Amino acid sequence: MSETKTPTRGEIPDSDKWDLTQLFAAVGKWQEDVAWITSMYPRIKEWKGRVGESAATLAELLGFEKQLDLKIERVYHYASLQLAEDSANNEYLSRVGQLQNLMTQIGEASAFVVPEIQAIDDARWSEFLDDAVLNEWRIGLHKIRRMRPHVLSEREERLLAMGSAALDGYDDTFSQLTNVDMKFGVLRDEHGEERTLTQSTFSSFLLKRDAALRKSAFTQFYAEFQDHQYTLAASLAYSVKADVFRARARNHPSALEASVFRDDVPLAVYDGLIAAVRSGIPPLLRYYKLRRRVLSLGELHACDTYVPLVPEIDTHVSFDEAIEKVTSSLAPLGDEYVRVLGNGLRCRWCDRYETKGKRSGAFSSGSYGAPPFILMNYKDDVFADVYTLAHEAGHSMHTWFAQQAQQFQDYDYPIFLAEVASTFNEELLTHFLLEQTSDPKMRAYIINRQIDDIRGTLFRQTMFAEFEKAIHAIEESGEALTLDVFKAEYRKLLDAYFGDAVVVDPQLELECLRIPHFYSAFYVYKYATGVSAAVSLSQRVLAKEPGAVEAYLGFLKSGGSEFPLPTLRRAGVDMTTSAPVLATIELFEQRLAELEELLG
Repeated sequence: MSETKTPTRGEIPDSDKWDLTQLFAAVGKWQEDVAWITSMYPRIKEWKGRVGESAATLAELLGFEKQLDLKIERVYHYASLQLAEDSANNEYLSRVGQLQNLMTQIGEASAFVVPEIQAIDDARWSEFLDDAVLNEWRIGLHKIRRMRPHVLSEREERLLAMGSAALDGYDDTFSQLTNVDMKFGVLRDEHGEERTLTQSTFSSFLLKRDAALRKSAFTQFYAEFQDHQYTLAASLAYSVKADVFRARARNHPSALEASVFRDDVPLAVYDGLIAAVRSGIPPLLRYYKLRRRVLSLGELHACDTYVPLVPEIDTHVSFDEAIEKVTSSLAPLGDEYVRVLGNGLRCRWCDRYETKGKRSGAFSSGSYGAPPFILMNYKDDVFADVYTLAHEAGHSMHTWFAQQAQQFQDYDYPIFLAEVASTFNEELLTHFLLEQTSDPKMRAYIINRQIDDIRGTLFRQTMFAEFEKAIHAIEESGEALTLDVFKAEYRKLLDAYFGDAVVVDPQLELECLRIPHFYSAFYVYKYATGVSAAVSLSQRVLAKEPGAVEAYLGFLKSGGSEFPLPTLRRAGVDMTTSAPVLATIELFEQRLAELEELLG
């Protein structure tokens, strides 16, 4: 039997890779920009002690910073995308390391700026804002000024800037360990062929009809994590310590409150999400019990919760076919949206397939004036990857519209809004696919996919949000975060969210050590709020409510020009209430009832 090996980048055609020459024609051009940044950034000291001199002086400083930031964003974009291509490439690692050091130096040199802005007294500040010379900076200045209670002295800000790279070292450790050093071996697939088990192919194995194959993949995969569990636990613990340190240094009551403060999101939104989702666990357990019955399993294990319930549907969707499905589903958003996205996906915005050393998962990443690139690890036999493409396309088009409508300093939207645009696309894709089929089996397949999407985005991410809240609270209370503590806390949540419907294997407790988002704490709850907002907004668009499309496109164009909650209210959804979350749970129940009927 032959072994199917993961190809190197040199073994796949350029047409399947993103085209980074749209960022820099050659590495030499990248080096020129880095050299320019290195030579220019020390000039920022010319404004030291003068920030509050006049509105014109402040505008000059902000203009200089904008020049720097435009180039910094692009050079870092290029280097980070290259590293995502091959995490073991020493040249790429060196470039990112070079930029990290440079960013530390720039942060140290500019540490005086925000404290000096905050030091301007309120009366003089009002005069500044009345001056037309600062018109284009008002949004950003408001966001800076509201941070006043949490900005430190110049000396303290300088120390934080100097320590930023060291404080973030845990993330590099996790990435290098899981994407490069860890090896998961090979497995024989359902055809008897040997296939390499990786973080990317793991999801493919869990979709196989053979329960024994799913179990083998699960066991073999987590055996490697068990061999590195103490290192991973130490990395996660230091991630939490860094979050708590930064929050305390900036006078926030907790790391969670520091995180939500940035988006001006009340803590009640986070806690309200958890409470609402907890109320929706009964239909989730009902779904797991349906899954056990349909799959004819005596016991349902976590490795059995991803395989499609309709065995006759064997999907093999090429990447080009996926582009057609995704763009067709987004037709309600208008010709411009569909045309720009289709052209981008066909003209190498996307790095399509898994290659050796490539980062696992998927993401969209943009910089001002450049294409919003998409990383995929697309597999023809994983239908969920069509949804992943729609999801990342939502991010990319959010970036594209924001760039067209906003100035550089206001275009970058927060993650809270980003997850709305991505999951909105998934909702439209589901609606389109259901309209395209009259086959009950295919309909059941698609509905099952939507149920699993809500399960993964609303229920699972909220469970993750509970875990992040719990482990940060433990650190803040002064208790030690050990491997056993992580596993115990995670086990409580597995038991709550799986109930008596799923057998929780001991290896699953290690899942908390392999989730990359835990290294960007308090990110995952935004997936759950995002899908809830997306369901509400997509239902308005699909119902052809007057002004719904224009309001949604206005949301995309708003970028970061406003805080998330008022932006969403203007688009048509109020996330300060539990109504959008409960409506999404109601949709889950409706789809579940239809699936139960279709499957008899």
